[in-house]
Amino acid sequence: MAGSARQKRGVGGKAADTTQSSLLAPQSCLRVVISGASSGIGLALAQHYLHQGAVVAAFARRAELLQALSAQFPQQVHCYPLDVRDATAIQAAAHDFIARVGVPDIVIANAGVSRGTLTEYAEDVQAFQQVMDINVLGAVKTFQPFLAAMRAAGKGRLVGIASVAGFRGLPGSEAYSASKAALISYLESLRVELYRSGVKVVTICPGYITTPMTAHNPYAMPFILDADVAARRIARVIHCGKSFAVVPWQMGLVGSLLKWLPNWLYDLLFSKAPHKPRLPNQE
Repeated sequence: MAGSARQKRGVGGKAADTTQSSLLAPQSCLRVVISGASSGIGLALAQHYLHQGAVVAAFARRAELLQALSAQFPQQVHCYPLDVRDATAIQAAAHDFIARVGVPDIVIANAGVSRGTLTEYAEDVQAFQQVMDINVLGAVKTFQPFLAAMRAAGKGRLVGIASVAGFRGLPGSEAYSASKAALISYLESLRVELYRSGVKVVTICPGYITTPMTAHNPYAMPFILDADVAARRIARVIHCGKSFAVVPWQMGLVGSLLKWLPNWLYDLLFSKAPHKPRLPNQE
């Protein structure tokens, strides 16, 4: 972080960089927590809220990218280098952020990974595990340490970044499609659980967004959006408190059509579709 920041030693020896307690934000400032904040949609959302004057807790594994974000917005960013699979590290970060800044207004579970996977390859079993752990359980672990405080406050937004890929299974993306379908169902369960609590659950299903995750896709990506444009649209949905939205809306129409296709027609159309390459993880 900037020179005015200090380092706090976190779980497992990791450093959690946060601003000094004297730099606490006024209560009128929006307090936002974002996982996967070092690149892609997460970074774009962080920058969007920071430009609005928010105080942001940025979770990501790549400390150097979090430091770069902090340098752009001195005194607004609390950097927590961590892996969303590490529940203990997230709990420590949550307790630290709440103690320094207060209960967050918005918690965005954005961290995710994608790679081509095929069940027939034994080496892909580990990839399935990793994708599910990060994309699904990572969201649970991100929300968990904030939920009780937000429920007690009777307000706030829990936001999950799912995907249109969760509407139907895509060939070659077995792990990713399964993880996003699971995330959509999890968020719906959580939304019903928190009904009338004052805490709203928002499910965002992006279509194609220009990020490192889509850079290796060897196929056409209709209605693709730049990450900063997508972030502004997502932020509007969060502000309105809608329970579910597809960004861009055109992909919502495509997704709805795909959901209604009979299996025989869907199989015929997608069985020969290009596959996402079986490459190292793309975040």
